[in-house]
Amino acid sequence: MASNEEQYVIRGGKRLEGEVVIAGAKNAALGILAAAVMTDDKVTIENVPYVSDTRTLLKAIENIGASVKYLDKHTVEICGKGIREGQPVDDEYIRRIRASYYLIGALLGKHKYANVALPGGCDIGSRPIDLHIKGFEKLGAKTEIVSGGSIIAQAEELHGAHIYLDTVSVGATINIMMAAALSPGKTTIENAAKEPHIVDVANFLNTMGANIKGAGTDVIRVRGVDKLHGAEYSIIPDQIEAGTFMAMTVATRGNVLIKNVIPKHLEAISSKLVEMGAHVIEYDDSVRVMADGILKSTHIKTLPYPGFPTDMQAQMAAILALADGTSIVTESIFENRFRYVAELARMGAKIRVEGNSAIITGIKKYNGATLKASDLRAGAALVIAALSANGVSTIQDIQYIKRGYEDFDEKVSSLGGMMKLAKTEQDVQRNKLEMASNL
Repeated sequence: MASNEEQYVIRGGKRLEGEVVIAGAKNAALGILAAAVMTDDKVTIENVPYVSDTRTLLKAIENIGASVKYLDKHTVEICGKGIREGQPVDDEYIRRIRASYYLIGALLGKHKYANVALPGGCDIGSRPIDLHIKGFEKLGAKTEIVSGGSIIAQAEELHGAHIYLDTVSVGATINIMMAAALSPGKTTIENAAKEPHIVDVANFLNTMGANIKGAGTDVIRVRGVDKLHGAEYSIIPDQIEAGTFMAMTVATRGNVLIKNVIPKHLEAISSKLVEMGAHVIEYDDSVRVMADGILKSTHIKTLPYPGFPTDMQAQMAAILALADGTSIVTESIFENRFRYVAELARMGAKIRVEGNSAIITGIKKYNGATLKASDLRAGAALVIAALSANGVSTIQDIQYIKRGYEDFDEKVSSLGGMMKLAKTEQDVQRNKLEMASNL
């Protein structure tokens, strides 16, 4: 098997117990790694999640002339001094990930010119970059999308501006904030996204000498500075990885201490799990999740932060399918986010999709099946379902899952879950036999 043919083999029915340490936030890391090239000084970033998305972005940064050095598995030193002005960012790496667009804001701010291939990543509906373009143009740049799917943004001079985002967009908020950090004058971004990773990128830029206020509210004010300098910074924990392990614990009726988290970032997830009958105890930098007995149905609607995160929608649907009664999950951020429903149905779930809502009627138990991940969070939902199912499941196309979860199989195994990474078809068959014999 090639690496994209790797599979997870999972035997369900084991309660997860113990403790797990959450990695740095993937979504914060992608913005911060791009922003690190905005100075010619060395920048050291700690708590970088070791996942395929961050490694891909670092490869792309290296390919345009930056130096990138892993000091250890989770610490990266970046120096953007060698980046060649006018160098297009286009290679096999960059088109694989959506966050490649952060290099537009970073390079436009630094060099007044960016030529970046348009992104790939998970296919979960249209995520147009028109809001990014609108912001760059307000700051004084001219933009064009050229054949082959690249965007060029350039300016004689950038300047501060008043920018109103028509819809709340995490990507546009981060991208405009980066370019504005090196645009003379005052920039105001209204209807800005408020996610924790926006605060983290703003804090990182400020550590480098930027002047950004209001991140975490819907109005961000940036006063442009002449240049940014080197810094050391540690990325916040990943709220979605934490939420995924919380959901997994509830699905298996387990008892897990989830460490290296910011409990405030998890409030929307915690409150829904408590509504379902789970127990969540918050500590300073960890949460304990416990569940036993019958899960209760509830309704969820995804909303921009501090609402319920769209990136946790699939994982919650996987456990609501095991809850007593009928639940409704409404997706208000992205279309195409219910593609996992057909896979859960193969395991016995009763879910029907109407427009942007999934109506879920609880069942007692999933049955193991052969499954395919369609995107990152859908893949995580299938892992949750498989861990709570009768029998053995295999999950294909796990390259999506590896984009956002570090050492996923090892972390689950450390909690007592039976989950193996199979690199060949022989591995798959051997693992299935081993697990079946333990039934």
